[in-house]
Amino acid sequence: MDAARLQETIIAISTPAGPGGLGVVRLSGRDSLAVAKILFEPNKKDPTIPLRTAVLGHILDRDNGRRLDEAFLFYFPGPRSYTREDVVEISCHGSPAILEETVRLGVKAGAIPALPGEFTLRAFLNGRIDILQAEAVQSLIQSTSLEQARISFSQVQGELSQSISGLRTCLVDLMALIEARIEFADDLESVPDSKLKEVLETTLGQVQALVDSYQIGRIITEGIRVVIAGRPNVGKSTLFNAILGKERAIVTPIAGTTRDFITETAQWRGQSFQLIDMAGLARPRDPIEEESIRRGKTLAEEAAGILLLLDASQNAAEEDLELAAKYCSKKMIIAFNKVDLPRKIDKEKVLARAPRASHLEISALKKTNIEHLKELIAQTFGSNEKTPEVVVLHLRQKLLLEEIGRNLSSAREQHRADTSEEIIAEDIRRALALIGQLTGEISSDDVLEAVFSNFCIGK
Repeated sequence: MDAARLQETIIAISTPAGPGGLGVVRLSGRDSLAVAKILFEPNKKDPTIPLRTAVLGHILDRDNGRRLDEAFLFYFPGPRSYTREDVVEISCHGSPAILEETVRLGVKAGAIPALPGEFTLRAFLNGRIDILQAEAVQSLIQSTSLEQARISFSQVQGELSQSISGLRTCLVDLMALIEARIEFADDLESVPDSKLKEVLETTLGQVQALVDSYQIGRIITEGIRVVIAGRPNVGKSTLFNAILGKERAIVTPIAGTTRDFITETAQWRGQSFQLIDMAGLARPRDPIEEESIRRGKTLAEEAAGILLLLDASQNAAEEDLELAAKYCSKKMIIAFNKVDLPRKIDKEKVLARAPRASHLEISALKKTNIEHLKELIAQTFGSNEKTPEVVVLHLRQKLLLEEIGRNLSSAREQHRADTSEEIIAEDIRRALALIGQLTGEISSDDVLEAVFSNFCIGK
């Protein structure tokens, strides 16, 4: 972001789009209060705006003297504000028309419209938060489960940043010892092998634990992936809709209605599940269906669990038995659907192909046993792993940590091979530079664009 823009005062709606009980317009910059005084008229005669205190008044169009709405104004002078700049928040009724007009009046008074994530970007650039905390703000906003919200908030508070800071301190102290030894080789003893080994082993273990935590973090942010598999026309889309409690997938009596896959996230029993409804797995009739089935097989192979749906009103087809056998090594639930119709399927024959699979009789159409099925999904596919104290939620962080780990691993191997301290120091120096990229001490416009471009406007 160019320096000239940082001197401007920005304005944006900070509440979600659409009507609501309340809406907030936020300003940040040195002229925030001056702009706010043009579009806001306090009820009291005293023109002084107290700090961090609600002031009741009206949003005012001074061109025609009309009041748009009753509102509260809050003034947070920098540096004790979200952006470390002067910040004003105006809270009024959540009418999109009123909020948009308030922004228009603010722009007319001298502010400029904020870019996506610009308030948080300014907080980062002004040193209030590091880039790890900025990423956590976005995760907190987008949280789909209480667990994700809890972890994200702890990182907004600096938990991950403190962990990385501790790692950096250990490596900086080690570098100081090594460089002093290199600089004053005749006067100082070399760094003790035990000290060098201890620090490298400890920091490498910490980095690897953070890298490993990404798998848990991915489950927390994306949900545990569960694929609804089965032949065409066994009721996969009907079941998908029944589990979600809404008409998300198109349902028709025609086999092969679903040609691609549909994904939705649902939460129950405190966990998040990513449900996937996909094309029926059968012999393809045309190139489009062939591609749909290929994608479906890939999704099934990558999923944490398979919900295999069979039509209990029909005899088990060879494809049913093949699917049960194909995925028997994965966590699997076999759901015998359409039990509201006369039953023909030989359950024992199917279950013999997947002896470790759980099973349940359901009717997706009549919603019979759907709640029991959701409980079984949570029991069968839910994660029993204890969530670590610090969890990596973002791919950018994981990739940088992997690179840091490679450099520390190289330093450890060089030490084991009795290589000179200069070469070991170079590996550690590269690791420290990567830590700087991780926290944002060393950043580029491309990195900032990647981090902040997905933020909503107003945050």
